[in-house]
Amino acid sequence: MSKARLDPVSEQAIDWMVRLRAGKTDARMQERFNAWLALDPAHAQAWARLQERLGGSWNTLRTLEKRLPGEARQVLLQPHGSRRDMLRAIGGLGLLGGGLWLAARSPLGDNLLADLHTARGQRQTFTLADGSRLSLNAQSAVDVQFDPHQRLIILRHGELVIQVAADAQRPLRVRTAQGSIQALGTRFLVSQEPQATRLVVLEHSVQATLRNGVQRTVLEGQAVMLQADRIEPLAGNQGFRADWLAGHLSVLDDSLEQVVNALRPYSRGFVRVDPQVRDLRVQGVFPLNDPHRAFSALAETLPIRVDHYSPWLTLIRAK
Repeated sequence: MSKARLDPVSEQAIDWMVRLRAGKTDARMQERFNAWLALDPAHAQAWARLQERLGGSWNTLRTLEKRLPGEARQVLLQPHGSRRDMLRAIGGLGLLGGGLWLAARSPLGDNLLADLHTARGQRQTFTLADGSRLSLNAQSAVDVQFDPHQRLIILRHGELVIQVAADAQRPLRVRTAQGSIQALGTRFLVSQEPQATRLVVLEHSVQATLRNGVQRTVLEGQAVMLQADRIEPLAGNQGFRADWLAGHLSVLDDSLEQVVNALRPYSRGFVRVDPQVRDLRVQGVFPLNDPHRAFSALAETLPIRVDHYSPWLTLIRAK
């Protein structure tokens, strides 16, 4: 019996994925990729399906390709494989042991292994065993470790708001890549960003601690960024960053790239922002549940054009 094969367009998408994510990408290669995406709506659909299958797990793909050149493509070429099947295939190579896999903190591994998670476009509130109320933004994942001695939430990726039930014997902690936040009875927001953790205290106060031991008490109405080696205070009241609970993205002075990153967990398909416009400053309130309308609003207020080549491909560039 002949082995089932993917269709040619899906194989082309896999080839592009390996080229772009497994090595260094120069401007010429990026232009060729953009041209391939725009050539046919089927190309953008195949690329979006591959992204869904991977769950955004670029780190794992890159590691696999470096260790065994060509193996990433072979794993991806398996037809109809689920993300769980892919995880098993990669693990079966003996390259990504449990510790290394978890350390990669990829969305693929996070969503497969996390205790609680949300999907694209989904927000959800959970009542924890102690009575605390945990809300997750779209495409977020956490582990919950409660026992007689501790209350620990590990934010694998994404963003959360938690209303903490008081327990003097077991202070609740939220741990991220940069450190931890401890509270007794309070409400606060934590967002895992690419190289830092954003903390916004909505009620009472918390104590932020970096992995190097640096600490800072953060009061109601204050916000900080936990960097690898320092805790940076943020100006003004950042409470508006919790507006996603009501389905709104409120922006006072963020870059266009930051705004698009906030919309990506709600957007279907591939969204690319040209480097020339990534640093444009944005203000406004945008609907999370209708990212197409949000992109249109951005085009009305900024010197940009937003081109939707299909439901699977959106390119944002200068006018």
